[in-house]
Amino acid sequence: MKTQPIQPARPARLDVPATRAALPVLRRPRLPFSPWHLLLVPLALLFAAPLVWLLLSSVMSNAEINRFPPALWPSHVDFSGYRYVLENALFLRWFSNSLIVSAVTVVSNLLFGTLGGYAFARMRFTGSRALLALMVATMAIPFQLTMIPTFLVMKELGLIDSLGALIVPSLVTPFAVFLLRQFFLSLPRELEEAAWIDGCSRLRVLFTIVLPLSRPALSTVAVLTFLSTWNDLTWPLIAVNHDTTYTLQLGLTTFQGQHHTNWAAVMAGNVITVLPVLLAFLGAQKTFIQSVTSSGLKG
Repeated sequence: MKTQPIQPARPARLDVPATRAALPVLRRPRLPFSPWHLLLVPLALLFAAPLVWLLLSSVMSNAEINRFPPALWPSHVDFSGYRYVLENALFLRWFSNSLIVSAVTVVSNLLFGTLGGYAFARMRFTGSRALLALMVATMAIPFQLTMIPTFLVMKELGLIDSLGALIVPSLVTPFAVFLLRQFFLSLPRELEEAAWIDGCSRLRVLFTIVLPLSRPALSTVAVLTFLSTWNDLTWPLIAVNHDTTYTLQLGLTTFQGQHHTNWAAVMAGNVITVLPVLLAFLGAQKTFIQSVTSSGLKG
């Protein structure tokens, strides 16, 4: 009787999915922040260094500022520069002049820019495209070519050497109209059409439906208009002559020329000038970015 040879037992086949499940999964270590922060944080510190130095030097004494090598940190906080500025100059008057001019300019640009931008975005009339192209083209004209005609117009109106000469030329800007027009184009027409069916007029649709949705664009126009008006030096230097009508930038320039050795007071005046601009930008940073990204998608 033949006997079959005994075959060696084969090892059990391992299931591939089970084997893969048994292997440990290697995961890349995740940073608690975005990798872009490794580049952006050093750049932010680099750009913030002059502001930090300005703030620190404003509370230093003149001896510490003029010392070589310069002191990086004040030995004690000294507010004599701020006291000198507020007691020996018209800084409060200059500050109020800049605030009045900037506030009126911002409000007028929001009002007239909204009306003009909505008209270009939603209304079709004869020559609208040509007028829009002409308005946008004026943004490429440098101010140096228009300041003499603007001065002559203000002189004929009798506004020279007054705050009106600083306000009237900037009541509405092509940039405000164009930016708001671009943002209005990104809004759906169905919302406005539904309001028209309910009997709303164009102005009521604009102020009750469109404007509440346009807060990012309005904030952007307000911040950029405030920055350009607050920091303007060339036009106030031409349009006003008396020190009581100076803006803060013009007054600070003359003050720096007269007190070039008192660097603590000069630095304190610069801090007073920069602080409102910095607060305005930080307060509207998110809406500014949101408006720029949304209004630039549709032309």
